[in-house]
Amino acid sequence: MPRFFVPKDNISDHKITICGEDVLHIGKVLRLRKGDEITVCDGAGTDYECAIDAVSKKEVIVSIMSSSQNVCEDGVKITLYQSLPKASKMDFVIQKCVELGIDAFTPFISARSVAKGDKSGRYRKISLEAAKQCGRGCVPSVSDITDFDGALKSLMENELAIFAYEEEKDIALKSVLKEKTPKSIGIMIGPEGGFAPEEAEKAKAAGALCVTLGKRILRTETAGMVVLAQTVYELGL
Repeated sequence: MPRFFVPKDNISDHKITICGEDVLHIGKVLRLRKGDEITVCDGAGTDYECAIDAVSKKEVIVSIMSSSQNVCEDGVKITLYQSLPKASKMDFVIQKCVELGIDAFTPFISARSVAKGDKSGRYRKISLEAAKQCGRGCVPSVSDITDFDGALKSLMENELAIFAYEEEKDIALKSVLKEKTPKSIGIMIGPEGGFAPEEAEKAKAAGALCVTLGKRILRTETAGMVVLAQTVYELGL
């Protein structure tokens, strides 16, 4: 069933108003009409099964048939701090990490980053579309692009701060997750050329847990997904 997100303000006791780009998608792309059923989510974990009442050029009005708590969200907030990769790799990272259950993204530029420019708007749209596709109860947020220091400061606000570093040889991700039930986890991933030594030292000094991802060096667009998948598995999310 087609899925759409709306602000809570658009939801009343029995009706929901859908505005913006979704109106065109519903009316012109999907060609839905009065009586057709869709799922609408408030972005905070509640799903509404609805029937379309009216479709116009500016809005779609639907009637609420039933509501339920979305089952796709977990109790642990996980944020990916991803150093900007080249080309469209970040699009892929966001799409797949949304499917895996990420809650937020913080893109940043580090010492060895090659990619430049601010595509935050594009990244937010990709996050939204991925959330619709995989049945999420919320849309993972994408912050504005920041620098390494800004990302590190935010990383350390999480209960568990993980710094994936190719020069770390002994501490495995599994060991830092063992028997832990944190409410928030931050995962920091470096660019194509890896983190500069001074960045790793800053992370260690701040208290981040440097971990190895195994014997093989992973591409930047692979590493975040691997850490996220392993974290979800180890914590039973």
